[in-house]
Amino acid sequence: MAELRTAHTADLDAAVLDEARVLLHDVFEGDLDDHDWEHALGGVHALVWEGTELVGHASLVQRRLLHGGRALRTGYVEAVGVRADRRGRGHGAAVMEALERVVRGAYDLGALAAADGAAEFYASRGWQRWRGPTSALTPDGVVRTADEDGCVHVFAPAVPLDLSGGLVCDWRDGDVW
Repeated sequence: MAELRTAHTADLDAAVLDEARVLLHDVFEGDLDDHDWEHALGGVHALVWEGTELVGHASLVQRRLLHGGRALRTGYVEAVGVRADRRGRGHGAAVMEALERVVRGAYDLGALAAADGAAEFYASRGWQRWRGPTSALTPDGVVRTADEDGCVHVFAPAVPLDLSGGLVCDWRDGDVW
């Protein structure tokens, strides 16, 4: 039987964080670098356990997105993954449901950059694809991130959004979206 637990990074011990990182490394077939892992830290983690085995993970961290002349407090979803042999059992939906509850209660909106093939999953949960241009607020100013256009999705906005307008994310090392 699966059990969902949520906890802030500060409340997870090193062993659980190590186990989550190993799980995500396997889920993303080695395509999880130090920056990707760092992006998943400092917020709320949703973890699915089957007995003593971690089989699913997602995290929600605070970011600022700029849109329509406003800086929006955003719950940004990171590091969503379910162990390959446990997919199709609702674990992905469970971790997302837990994080979506936090988005609705604490943020102006939720956002994420969908991995290849995951857009349909997020759309089925009510996430909307951002249709406008994306950019990042870098140390050198605002820089277009055209490669990310069409990959960004938003959820449950508490403020009006023009999904065809520009969206700018705050700066961070590694992938900015």
